[in-house]
Amino acid sequence: MIMCVPITSDGIVDPSWGRADSIAVAEVQDGKIVNWEVIEVSWSRLHDEGTPGSHHARVAKFLREHKVEVVVANHIGDGMVRMLDTMGLPARLGAVGDAKAALLAANLLS
Repeated sequence: MIMCVPITSDGIVDPSWGRADSIAVAEVQDGKIVNWEVIEVSWSRLHDEGTPGSHHARVAKFLREHKVEVVVANHIGDGMVRMLDTMGLPARLGAVGDAKAALLAANLLS
């Protein structure tokens, strides 16, 4: 399963999803992370460029390009939640602390 989580430079879940600077994309198999890639997305800077719809489209494109199946985050705004629902992507919210541990805990819910 391919999962993603917003991540700070020190490996903690970034509390901002739509304004995250980096997203970790991980492949999880049998309850273990087998691949972990941190990608700089600069969404904090890009968030207010263009319309809200253009930012949602940017996020959707990222998720599709990386074949993400589950989004793990602390909080996601209502508009982004609707977008994820439309894409058929579950969001596991309330993630805090170490990003890898939070991602694995969310994997247990899948």
